[in-house]
Amino acid sequence: MSDDTRLYHNPRCSKSRGALELLQERGVTPHVIAYIETPPTADEVRDLLRMLALPARALLRTGEEEYTALGLADTSLPDDTLIAAMVAHPRLIERPIFVHGGRAVIGRPPEQVLTLL
Repeated sequence: MSDDTRLYHNPRCSKSRGALELLQERGVTPHVIAYIETPPTADEVRDLLRMLALPARALLRTGEEEYTALGLADTSLPDDTLIAAMVAHPRLIERPIFVHGGRAVIGRPPEQVLTLL
């Protein structure tokens, strides 16, 4: 697989582990990015959003304490503010995100990752 095949992965997340397992069962070995330890840059988040065809708000995990603490429920916040929050607090990023062939999908449920193969 090319470097374009990657999985933004949190090994503590059962959905993320399930997505990785499904890919490996099909012989796909993505470049695994432990995004909690190595957060994406703002440009990388923008690129993911473009491939996902989603607004920044759709990539936020609303159940995380940072979501409330940072006041991210405010719908008037611009995408740049939401992206900066995700870069500074990567736990806010929905997971897992599988990238393949210039497209991306959120692996919820984990089987979603197979739609790009």
